[in-house]
Amino acid sequence: MRLIKPSTLVQWAKQHSAAAPALFHWFEITRKAQWRTLTDVRRDFPHADLVKVESKKPAIVFNIAGNKFRLICAIHFNASRVYLLDFLTHAEYSKDNWKDHL
Repeated sequence: MRLIKPSTLVQWAKQHSAAAPALFHWFEITRKAQWRTLTDVRRDFPHADLVKVESKKPAIVFNIAGNKFRLICAIHFNASRVYLLDFLTHAEYSKDNWKDHL
């Protein structure tokens, strides 16, 4: 898979140093992956969830660093691209208002 704007991932890792090792681990798995469906994603990340955001488009949420953070992505399976949308703490994610700006 091709990660669009990996510099964003680096920025998030700097802002949340506790999550950095897990973010980079996620990146290594993702860049080597050849996902075609959500089922493929779940083979690598069993707790990945599909959610609908305000725009009614699907996003996939990954648990990062032992469920302390959430990485929200749009995956275009047909183009093998992963777009980074947001990175939140568990508490920020639980407020559920993050869907309003995606």
